[in-house]
Amino acid sequence: MAEKLVIGTRGSKLALWQAGYVAACLKEQNSAVEVVLKHIITTGDKILDVPLARIGGKGLFTKELEKELLSGEIDLAVHSLKDMPTELPPGLAIGAITQRLEPGDALISPRYRTLDNLPRGARIGTSSLRRKAQLLHYRPDLIVTDLRGNLDTRLAKLMETELDAIVLAVAGLRRLNWDDRITEILPHDICLPAVGQGAMAVETRENDPVVLPCLEPLHHRETEEAVAAERAFLSELEGGCQVPIGVYGRIEAGVLVLDAAILSVDGQQRIRDRITGTPREAAKLGTALAQAMYEAGGREILAGITGLGRTGRKEA
Repeated sequence: MAEKLVIGTRGSKLALWQAGYVAACLKEQNSAVEVVLKHIITTGDKILDVPLARIGGKGLFTKELEKELLSGEIDLAVHSLKDMPTELPPGLAIGAITQRLEPGDALISPRYRTLDNLPRGARIGTSSLRRKAQLLHYRPDLIVTDLRGNLDTRLAKLMETELDAIVLAVAGLRRLNWDDRITEILPHDICLPAVGQGAMAVETRENDPVVLPCLEPLHHRETEEAVAAERAFLSELEGGCQVPIGVYGRIEAGVLVLDAAILSVDGQQRIRDRITGTPREAAKLGTALAQAMYEAGGREILAGITGLGRTGRKEA
């Protein structure tokens, strides 16, 4: 192991927790190594007054960290896997994917407690088109408003504004020991998670002979297989923050099960399907499910949202 490793991280409480977790694991392997955290501000951190879907582009929370990886300023970067585009810049690789926590979404509503208890016309805050579409599919009477910021910022806005509830990732809340804020974990039949939600990814330079071996104890193979199917699904559909797509893969009794949904932004249109198969063919399963759902009506939904087909080109 190197004498010193520099970890690039965003500056939010959750990002610092995640980077600190990786740093502690590295120190546990070799107490002599010096692990330093470098705070890096990303595009997604700078623009807080515009919905993510309107900012556009990929890698809103990763590009700046990746530039420092490629330049050698940092040795590894720690991300929430759901923030990572399915295609990485040349020369970079995911060196480890950690064991996934609960991948679902949490409703936080001190007054009403559950989604079903929310009154008609209740106001829910979320920064995710995926969550918005699925909530409106289940409860079209709700008013879903954009809510940006770090976890603590969004929790504070719930108390300071007229919002009746907000929706956040369960994993992030649990990592910060904020389980007591959760009033309901939304069932997956109502709200499927984002690709990779609940897992952390450690990105480094491709074929790095020093860093990659250090990351092996952090890597969780079963999570890798599940998210490989999810990322292949998303990649085939050219999706991102601009498209309401939910997908959840997991290994059950040695079988990979992949559920996915494609929705219109208003939630009125939804296609949902499932595929199962062997974990070693995870990417093929994700691609096959995406193709089947695209032909079963996903094409029209995606075209209505972005004007783009699966290849990213405008369709005639």
